Amino acid sequence: MSATSSRLDLPARRRRHARLIAALTTLVGACAEAAAAVYRPIAAASPATEEVEVNLLPCHQVSLSAALLLDLARGEDEARWPAVVAWERQESRLTYAARCAVAAAQELMEEAGPPGEHGVPLPTVEQAAAMDLVSAGTEVVAQWRADPQAAVALVRDLAGGGELAVDEILDEAVDAAAVTGLLALQEARTAPNPSTAAELCLSAVSHIALAVALASADVV
Repeated sequence: MSATSSRLDLPARRRRHARLIAALTTLVGACAEAAAAVYRPIAAASPATEEVEVNLLPCHQVSLSAALLLDLARGEDEARWPAVVAWERQESRLTYAARCAVAAAQELMEEAGPPGEHGVPLPTVEQAAAMDLVSAGTEVVAQWRADPQAAVALVRDLAGGGELAVDEILDEAVDAAAVTGLLALQEARTAPNPSTAAELCLSAVSHIALAVALASADVV
């Protein structure tokens, strides 16, 4: 497969991101087990027991290992699909250049005005281009939670101008959802009590499951 192949020549996203999806689903199970390690002893204890010893080690373990697990999975996926990675990088260079061109044009229009609201400097062309991709991914995540079909339409609309590609929008959305889950797991490690730690582990699951859906989604 050459770097100039069309999107239709690429493998389905669930194959392209198979190792990442597997790692995310493993993480879902680990979060559930971490919460269960807190709740099971409480459920098994006598109603007369005032203090129950619970096991927070699984919670700490999943919190500490989650980011590395996902990073390793992403690397494995890239190693499995080098030609696809080359195609993606070529697409990314094209869309990034297009976003930079739009940002540069906007910068020229704004140069005659003040440097920024309340004296805050305007972002550079490169910063604006990067921010546009992050904004698109975040917007898709929020829409996907409410209405996946509307989110698919949003992805197509965002990619319609050529400044963003469908796959890079979805990949950014995957990262946004996964990072939200990882942040919840970080909070669990420093939670003030075991119940809160367990609840945070479970709250991470919805974000991680959303990342799975986004990594599996094919939008053409």
